[in-house]
Amino acid sequence: MKTGDWIWSAILGCVIALFINPASRNVIAAMSNAHPVLTGFLKFAVLASMGELLAIRIVSGKWRVPAGVVYRILVWGTVGVFIVVSFAVFTAGVEDAIRRGLLPVANNALYSLTKAVWTSIVINLAFAPVLMVGHRMVDTYLDLAEGSFVKLLSVRLEQVISRIDWQELIRFVCLKTIPLFWTPAHVITFLLPPEYRIIYAAFLSISLGVILAFSKRARQSPANGAPAVPNLLWGLRAAKSMFAHGDLPAGAD
Repeated sequence: MKTGDWIWSAILGCVIALFINPASRNVIAAMSNAHPVLTGFLKFAVLASMGELLAIRIVSGKWRVPAGVVYRILVWGTVGVFIVVSFAVFTAGVEDAIRRGLLPVANNALYSLTKAVWTSIVINLAFAPVLMVGHRMVDTYLDLAEGSFVKLLSVRLEQVISRIDWQELIRFVCLKTIPLFWTPAHVITFLLPPEYRIIYAAFLSISLGVILAFSKRARQSPANGAPAVPNLLWGLRAAKSMFAHGDLPAGAD
């Protein structure tokens, strides 16, 4: 591991320690209940941005701050706000649908589990694709503008649409990660107390970022036997293998 790896790991360790320590965990939970939008913004601005930096590290082999990093942090924070609102909306909506008999649920001990399953299914079918496409478009705007606000104003929608790899976005990100990663992962999310759901979702963004990064690296190196459009299980196997053997690009910082 290089210096940047240790620094990134230390920051993540400090964040995890805040949730392991009962005193700090209770403070965070109280703040999350009192100020859900603000804390949702901060959680995603920090953790999802760390995930993006790690993804760049995996793909390029170097720690590199992306162009327009401040804008990207603000975008991640805004994503966190959308997720806070969507969790509240879809949780209440699924509960209402259950009361009306529109969704079947198990009784007694399995009630919470089946309600969590339905909430995850509904939110990932109705909201996740819109969020993913929207986020990819915003990121592409920033890429084309090279982080410059002046250039950002001149970027046209047609340029953004033509730049996006729609095959990868639809076939892999939407049709593979949503059913195979996000839906089962968010079942756990909706089994947690409300004050811990957003931080768990933010940690999940790091995990998925790793998978997507290894898949992107595989597409850039077709000689390694990776599929043209990667599948999620291949990405998981690649991530496991590379972490186990330290298989990062030569010259990594």
